[in-house]
Amino acid sequence: MGQLEEALNGQRMLLVVSLPANDAALARAAIEEGADALKVHCNVGHRASGNHFGPLDEYIENFREIRSQFNGPLGVVPSGTIDGIQREDMIRLSGLGFDFYSIYAHHLPSFMLGELGLDKTFAINEHYDPSLIKEAKHYGFTALEASIVPGEEYGTSLSFSDVLRYRRLVMQAELPVLVPSQRRLVQEDVRVLHDTGVKGIMLGAVVTGKTEEQLRKVVNGFRNAMDKLK
Repeated sequence: MGQLEEALNGQRMLLVVSLPANDAALARAAIEEGADALKVHCNVGHRASGNHFGPLDEYIENFREIRSQFNGPLGVVPSGTIDGIQREDMIRLSGLGFDFYSIYAHHLPSFMLGELGLDKTFAINEHYDPSLIKEAKHYGFTALEASIVPGEEYGTSLSFSDVLRYRRLVMQAELPVLVPSQRRLVQEDVRVLHDTGVKGIMLGAVVTGKTEEQLRKVVNGFRNAMDKLK
């Protein structure tokens, strides 16, 4: 069992921070303010932050530094296209200390369904048929990332309509569901998502901003809100 799977099997809701840049100082800030897990990126344009992340080789030392200061679950989005990463690079990720990968299902090539030494998580967007999601358990996936908010609605407030869709995924997925902050989540949303059955909140650039000061303030606030859950 990988670190992410073990954490998701625990009782408390997870606070995952998707870093707006592959930067060790930002990682350290997230860790110090209470992040349970971290996620970084390569080979992808990140719509929420407006950043473009280059190939794995550009970040080897950054990733090693991040790993050296954090012993919790560390994940990576390895590509933003189905042809954007090769098997050799995926194998290297485990050697760099990564615990899990996160990638859209339609960007996930068949070789990544095999054993790569990483927990497997996948994301869906608003166009996926929710009735298909439960089949992912057959392929050994650890969690589902519910990235179901249309891009033109990023940064708007969480609605009851969103909550109902998250609840449907929780009931159908047969996997732990992570909700990324495509909406402009606030601390008051933590209990609602917890009561909906969501296993983790993944804070990204829409909420954290891009600076260390902004990130610290937001992560600290969500950590406090999660710590108040019963």
